[in-house]
Amino acid sequence: MQDDVEAEMRRLKLELQKTMEMYSTACKEALSAKQKAVELQRWRMEEERRLEEARLAEEAARISAEKEKSKYKAAMENAQAAQRIAETESQKRVESEKKALHESDEGMSVTTLRYRRYSIEEIEKATEYFAESRKIGEGGYGPVYKCSLDHTAVAIKVLRPDAAQGRSQFQQEVEVLSCMRHPNMVLLLGACPEYGCLVYEYMANGSLDDCLFRKGNTRPLSWQLRFRIAAEIATGLNFLHQTKPEPLVHRDLKPGNILLDQNYVSKIGDVGLARLVPPNVAEDVTQYRMTSTAGTFCYIDPEYQQTGMLGVKSDVYSLGIVFLQILTAKPAMGLTHHISHAIENGTLAEMLDPSVPDWPVEETLAFAKLALQCAELRRKDRPDLGKIVVPELNKLREFGEQNMSHFLVGGSPAPSSNQSSTSTEKVSR
Repeated sequence: MQDDVEAEMRRLKLELQKTMEMYSTACKEALSAKQKAVELQRWRMEEERRLEEARLAEEAARISAEKEKSKYKAAMENAQAAQRIAETESQKRVESEKKALHESDEGMSVTTLRYRRYSIEEIEKATEYFAESRKIGEGGYGPVYKCSLDHTAVAIKVLRPDAAQGRSQFQQEVEVLSCMRHPNMVLLLGACPEYGCLVYEYMANGSLDDCLFRKGNTRPLSWQLRFRIAAEIATGLNFLHQTKPEPLVHRDLKPGNILLDQNYVSKIGDVGLARLVPPNVAEDVTQYRMTSTAGTFCYIDPEYQQTGMLGVKSDVYSLGIVFLQILTAKPAMGLTHHISHAIENGTLAEMLDPSVPDWPVEETLAFAKLALQCAELRRKDRPDLGKIVVPELNKLREFGEQNMSHFLVGGSPAPSSNQSSTSTEKVSR
């Protein structure tokens, strides 16, 4: 009996042990199933997130594709429009070339229609066959004759057959002067292209060089006139520089190329060396490389002379030298150095033209300093012609006009009573 009880107890222990093991296994399996469920949930959420990102990316790609499609369509439309314009312009150019060729065949180019054409017979008759008694000047280009054409006093410049580069200068002068009008530019009345004759308005008082250096014992110019002439020269030059579509650089500005009419109104002439500067290089120092420099020694821009780089401020340098000569009536050689030294030492009065006894102190000094700025060796140091030089000279011209009843040569009218004491102070000698 005792043995049966013990056997039953062992059996029950074994069953309990198996039950415990089965329970433990069940717990482990339940935990593993729970972990797998959590991982499955996480994976499902990750897949949903990826699907959403893919959807958004697809939507963005679709929008981008639509935008690109619109851009492509617009680009195609623009290209087609540009092609149509190009075809139209090409057609216009072809028609223009045909028209120009037709006019050329008839001997009536666009250029020649802009001025009066004179025959060589008319020129010979007017100049009495180029008589010496009619000659009023001689330059590198050729002789100049005074005569009458169409009941008008004119000056005829005749190209010498041996004049270097004369033919190209003749053509350049015709092209420049025949298509522009300005009160401070010499007026081209006509030409005889076949024989290289240019017909200008007659300038009764000759050149500024003649007047400054008193050639022919002319009377001296008053300071009032000199201020006005300086302003007129700058105004005319600024007009050249504003030529459209390309700025025009004179390249040979000097007193001999500035002419004075019967009222001493100054006009720039001799533009045979002028050059058009391409607009794609135009800037505040508009410049253009030339194969060789041209102009007159002492008036040529040093930078242009050294580098061949031509610009509107090349003319400003020449203008500065002309201004100094207007003040001093002295040769151009070394003039900038002498004037600069005189201003530093307070002896400017000793450098001024002695034929003018009453130079105004402050205004003359301002004019001299402006002239030196224009004649700076470095182009970038020279002032802007239209923005600085012309306005300053207009002030000096107005000052001169306020101090005279009318422009005179030689004499010095008494200043008006409403002048300030500083303005009426004169340079003592």
